[in-house]
Amino acid sequence: MTVAVIQFGGSNCDRDSVRALSHLGIDAERVWYEDGLPDDATGVMLPGGFSYGDYLRAGVMAARTPVVAAVREAASEGVPVLGVCNGAQIGCEAGLTPGAFTVNRSARFQCERVHVRVENADTPWTRAYDEGDVLELPIAHGEGRFEADDETYDRLVDEDRILLRYCDADGTVTDDANPNGSRGSVAGVLGDRETVAVMMPHPERATLPDLDGTDGAGLLRGFEAALAAV
Repeated sequence: MTVAVIQFGGSNCDRDSVRALSHLGIDAERVWYEDGLPDDATGVMLPGGFSYGDYLRAGVMAARTPVVAAVREAASEGVPVLGVCNGAQIGCEAGLTPGAFTVNRSARFQCERVHVRVENADTPWTRAYDEGDVLELPIAHGEGRFEADDETYDRLVDEDRILLRYCDADGTVTDDANPNGSRGSVAGVLGDRETVAVMMPHPERATLPDLDGTDGAGLLRGFEAALAAV
C-alpha cells in the first residue's frame, strides 16, 4: 500500500508523517497538492501545519482545492483517510467528518502532551487498543476545540463515532483534562465510513521510540487495518 501524505503550502508535519509511517513499514510519500491525488494511492493522510497560513479559518482554503475533492471521492470509495490537526480541520471543512474545529477556549496556541481515551476500539484506527485505553499524545494547535450542534453531536454519540476523548492519566474525562474546551472532550471523530477519521492529537509524533513514546503507532496502523478490511 502507498499512503499519499498531502503537502500544502504551510504544512509542517508531512515529513514527520512519512517518517513515522515508514518506520511502521507502511509505504508513504509526500504529494504536493497541485499534483493531485496519485491513482495508485491506497491511503491518504492530511497532515498538520498551517495550510494557507490559516487565513480566513483554519483548513477552509485547503478544503476547497481540487486535490481534496479527489480525496473526498476516494474516501467515498473506501480509501482510508486520516486527518491530523490541520488535516482534521481540513477534513471537517471538506465534509469528510461532521462538526468543526475552532479557536481554543484559552484563545492561545497550545503545544503540550495530553491524555486521550479510546472510545471505540472497533475501528481500523483503534483496533490496536482496547476500549478505555489511555494514550499519551502531543497536541499543537490554536484552533482545536471541537464543536457541533446538538443534533450532530447526539448522532455521533449514538452511532459510536467518537473515536477519542481527552481525559486525565487515569482515563477520567474531566473539564480540567480538556485542553481546548472541545464539546464532550472530543479529540477525534469518524466520518460516515469508519475508514475516515480526523483527530487533533499527533500520532506521528508519538510513533518513533526516540521521540518519547509510541502510543500513537496503533492509530497510524489503521491504514493497514482499513485496507485489510476492504
